[in-house]
Amino acid sequence: MRFTFSLLLLLLFNLSSNLSSPPTLHPVLRPWMSEFSRPGVKDFSQLALDLSRNQLIVGPNIFTFFPQATEWAPSEDTKRSCQSKGKSEEECQNYIRVLLISGRTLFTCGTNAFTPICMTREVGTVLDTVNGVARCPYDPRHNSTAMVTEKGELYAATVIDFSGRDPVIYRSLGNIPPLRSAQYNSKWLNEPHFVSVYEIGRFAYFFLRETAVENDCGKMVFSRVARVCKNDMGGRFLLEDTWTTFMKARLNCSRSGEIPFYYNELQSTFYLPEQDLIYGIFTTNVNSISASAVCAFNLSSITLAFNGPFRYQENPRTAWLSTPNPIPNFQCGTLDEGGPGGNLTERNLQDAQRLFLMNDVVQPVSVNPLLTQDNLRFSKLVVDIVQGRETLYHVMYIGTEYGTILKALSTTNRSLQGCYLEELRILPEGQIRPIKSLKILQSDRSLFVGLDDRLVKIPLERCSDYPNERLCMEARDPYCGWDHKQKRCTTIAESSNMNQWTQNITECPVRNLTQDGAFGPWAPWQPCNHDDGEGSISSCACRSRSCDGPVAQCGGVACKGPTIQVANCSRNGGWTPWSSWGQCSSSCGIGFEVRQRSCNNPSPRHGGRICVGQGREERLCNEKRPCPLPVLWTAWGPWAHCSAECGGGVHSRTRNCENGNTCPGCATEFKVCNLEACPEVRRNTPWTPWMPVNVSQNGSRQEQRFRHTCRALLPDPQQLQLGKKKVETRFCPSDRSGACQTDSLVEDLVKISGRTPSQPQDARWGSWETWSSCSQQCSRGFRTRKRSCSTAEGRTNPSSCVGSPVEYQDCNIQPCPVSGAWSCWSSWSQCSSSCGGGHYQRTRTCSSPPPANGGDICIGLHTEEALCNTHACEGWGEWTEWGDCDEEGLQRRTRSCGEDPAADAGLCRGNVTQSRPCQPHEVPAGKIHLLVAVGLASFFAAALLSALAYTSCHHLNRPSAESAVIHPSTPNHLTYNKPDNTTPKNEKYIPMEFKTLNKNNLHVNEETCNHFPSPLASSNMFTTTYYPPSLSKYDFHPDSPCRTYMQS
Repeated sequence: MRFTFSLLLLLLFNLSSNLSSPPTLHPVLRPWMSEFSRPGVKDFSQLALDLSRNQLIVGPNIFTFFPQATEWAPSEDTKRSCQSKGKSEEECQNYIRVLLISGRTLFTCGTNAFTPICMTREVGTVLDTVNGVARCPYDPRHNSTAMVTEKGELYAATVIDFSGRDPVIYRSLGNIPPLRSAQYNSKWLNEPHFVSVYEIGRFAYFFLRETAVENDCGKMVFSRVARVCKNDMGGRFLLEDTWTTFMKARLNCSRSGEIPFYYNELQSTFYLPEQDLIYGIFTTNVNSISASAVCAFNLSSITLAFNGPFRYQENPRTAWLSTPNPIPNFQCGTLDEGGPGGNLTERNLQDAQRLFLMNDVVQPVSVNPLLTQDNLRFSKLVVDIVQGRETLYHVMYIGTEYGTILKALSTTNRSLQGCYLEELRILPEGQIRPIKSLKILQSDRSLFVGLDDRLVKIPLERCSDYPNERLCMEARDPYCGWDHKQKRCTTIAESSNMNQWTQNITECPVRNLTQDGAFGPWAPWQPCNHDDGEGSISSCACRSRSCDGPVAQCGGVACKGPTIQVANCSRNGGWTPWSSWGQCSSSCGIGFEVRQRSCNNPSPRHGGRICVGQGREERLCNEKRPCPLPVLWTAWGPWAHCSAECGGGVHSRTRNCENGNTCPGCATEFKVCNLEACPEVRRNTPWTPWMPVNVSQNGSRQEQRFRHTCRALLPDPQQLQLGKKKVETRFCPSDRSGACQTDSLVEDLVKISGRTPSQPQDARWGSWETWSSCSQQCSRGFRTRKRSCSTAEGRTNPSSCVGSPVEYQDCNIQPCPVSGAWSCWSSWSQCSSSCGGGHYQRTRTCSSPPPANGGDICIGLHTEEALCNTHACEGWGEWTEWGDCDEEGLQRRTRSCGEDPAADAGLCRGNVTQSRPCQPHEVPAGKIHLLVAVGLASFFAAALLSALAYTSCHHLNRPSAESAVIHPSTPNHLTYNKPDNTTPKNEKYIPMEFKTLNKNNLHVNEETCNHFPSPLASSNMFTTTYYPPSLSKYDFHPDSPCRTYMQS
């Protein structure tokens, strides 16, 4: 019958498709593998098979998969209690250590953060929760085992206390009283490690390893099998609540010889009930050379040992001696007597107290182990019975500490003994993890492997891996044979005819014995001397390791990595000198500068102390150099009203320059608006005078007059278009009897045409009238003048004279003048000096548009300059205040070159002192008494003279507005043609030298304003002038001598 997976396994194999496959697997095994894992889930050591429902139940930490994932975590209070007792967070989880199936229920026990707890549950329902003490260990690292009998009794072998010092074999649940092994009696159990438990007949067999109490030559670990009767009720008055049928015997697994080699430590067992055979993995002691063996024991040999004599020690000072067995063939019989002792076994209670260790050793089925392996420790074992062509084969699957699985044959045939069929590598190359559990699911013919973080499924039968008969036969695989009819390698169940299915298992297969080397554990640290190669020897701590775990063989890769480690050498690190300070991070405003040093003078080696202190230092710089305020535009203002209601107009918006008036770009922005077309307006011109168009011989004529229709998309009259011409015609007879009122000009035209039959012979033209005004001021207009034709009768008749009565002439043909306009200012240039006073510069051109045809030129500066970086250069200090006027009429001030003139001499350029003429209101101190005397002698005269002098000085020293011009450094070449003045304008241009400006770089300095030349004579000259903004934006002293100038 084909095995159907439960919901758990469906989840398992569906999830495996979403997980990444191991990067490096055995090339043949990889296509056959399936795996299951879950984030945060570890320790897949507990697996249980539910054959009635075809389910595999997994019990890692925190979760139970039955058949879906069920979280079973300890409470937060339990975790905190566990950690308060010194346990780590990883230890204080719930690790499943008992996972048993009893009928339709599942019995599980977990460590629950060192507070064991058990529960009985069905699918999705918890039926009961009991205390886990004596049923499950406290510590997940303690080895324990448990089973449930058909009657529901739980047999557990574990530790019963938090510290793990009270081992116990305990029976609970069911309908009989609980029993335990003797407490704190090392002769019963001495530091045991429980491996497995089986229910066989009337007994429960426990397999374990423990420290041997009977060994008197040092500490030795023996492997044992212990048994108790399932019907044991304990003693009365003696051995109450304690086993009365407890016995134990030593298991022997050794290599034969004059001095046998013993494999003392039992690691795993597997029971074949059909064969009454128990397989066991044995290894050497942990402090011995790594070696492993597999031995098998018949149930009869175990029974033989328990039927033999006991080994008994009278007191601790005597030796262990053999003692006859009072009941040689004990089969858990009970007493026939009634009363309180009716349920007791037939074994005497005094014998049960002292006789429990058997003298005979349980011997394996063969003298030597079925399989041995040096330099490797086996961990887990399962056995599969395979039907071959001629016999049954026992195929062993053995898990190793390196995460591989050895597939081997179990046989007493010497030619096949110790045969390895293959080695299954299920982990990526380079990873080493021990096998936690192995289970065979017979109905699915699959092997389940539990690792620390995943569960792996591998099929037992993989015959299709052998493509031809030679490989199929040489594999010596009991699962496979060659089917000559199908011509492929198949299992015996897939063969079409047993007579054509062959199998040849007569010797071991040829296998690859290549083994890569691996390092063994590090040796303890030892003191040693270390030569650093520079002539100094340091006292250090050293340890070493060897490439022996295992040793590389048959072309295997040798170990890679150091074999010696050196530490704690006495060479400490030292600092190098500080580097010089780096450049300041900013040119103005507070920045920082850095200097560094390194810990390589010398460098610390082999665990030496590193340098103490900072390897990097920072300090502030430019603390006294504030950055100028940023010059920024404000946000654009709203758009102004459009200049036209329709047909396209222009509107503008403006912005202001904050913190100065030198922002790059334009302050005004223009944009077209109201682009929709204006409505069409139509107007008719007045009628023209009547004009003759056809004059007959008899003097009659036809006359016409015209008018035009003008239309335009107003309000732009320049786009007028000429419309249709409308013509009217009339007939005028020669006798003037009609209603024709002919204009005199028409009469003249008729006369000119020569068609008038009678023209006076004495008619002549009069004088021309004066010219009319020109129709346009420029760009070619026209003007007219008229004359009249007079006859002898004094009548005016233009047709009587030859010629035109009207004359036209072009006028004002010169083009219209175009006034110039400035372009936008360019961006400010870089400052010409980083300190001590430099200047910015920006320019504009008179090209938007340029002046033409005598139009006005641009008024203003084409170049602007402003002071910048006026702070003193590094080295010079600030100037002192101006001193009093001395007798020479001068004021003086000084400055110093830093704190150390000798050190800063290279940074200071220029004079230490500075002088200037005294200001008009300053008086030398030496002449004050003379002025006071003169003032007292002639007070009234001095008052009058002072008033006159003040008025005269005020008038003379007041500069004109033209003298306040800040002229550009280069002349602006302009052209100006004037009929009565032939001097070019730029020859009248008088450039002015730049003077020192105040802090905003736009005002004339107070100290030098009286050095301006006298105002220029008034003349017809054009200058480029800059008008400074309002004085309210800048600091200006009211008593400045330039006050009158700035107000002009």
